[in-house]
Amino acid sequence: MTDARNHDLARRMAELARTAASPKTVEEVLSDVTATAKELIPGVDTAGVLLVGKNGKYESLAGITDLPHQLDDYQMKYDEGPCVQAAIDDVIVRTEDFRTEGRWPKYAPAAVELGVLSGLSVKLYTADRTAGALNLFAFKPHAFDAEDETTATVLAAHAAAAILASRQGEQLQSALSTRDRIGQAKGIIMERYDVDDVRAFEMLRRLSQDSNTRLADIAQRVIDTRSGNDSRDGG
Repeated sequence: MTDARNHDLARRMAELARTAASPKTVEEVLSDVTATAKELIPGVDTAGVLLVGKNGKYESLAGITDLPHQLDDYQMKYDEGPCVQAAIDDVIVRTEDFRTEGRWPKYAPAAVELGVLSGLSVKLYTADRTAGALNLFAFKPHAFDAEDETTATVLAAHAAAAILASRQGEQLQSALSTRDRIGQAKGIIMERYDVDDVRAFEMLRRLSQDSNTRLADIAQRVIDTRSGNDSRDGG
């Protein structure tokens, strides 16, 4: 990479790191990443992020225009394409010219029909349950080179870090919510059956095992019965 381009990349990554530290949604962080890709990589006409879950569900995010979302729809429809391949299998997938591309016989003509002639997709290292790729597209052939791959790889790492941080936050919130529900349910059982904390939890655990139901769901049912009793008492 040239010195000027190295400097630009370092500057923009520092800016992205600062904005990621402020309260932002994953979509907003990824939008910053795709906008930065267009700013730093000369050949980029549009960009987006594709996430693919193990259940086959996919999310098309942070498109600079609507075009990346259309391309993602085609890839999931045909079950082929550079973004899917980068997300699930390869680390970097570069397409020089979709007009002569033989790897994706259904997707490539669809991309050409939309005016896209070349592309660069880079894997996002997210989580076991989800694969992802940062996807860059151009309206001319041979738009990307090895230098562009390096820049895109750095940006993809930032995008992946944002996704993982968000998921960890969601998991923490879920764990706290579960803990609160179990605590509330224990309090209801202690009051209703005049038992101590240990016995109340044991009753919840036994109900969970006997009914093959998650402990958090059993706790919610106990809370719901309390709410029902309260409404009847008030009526």
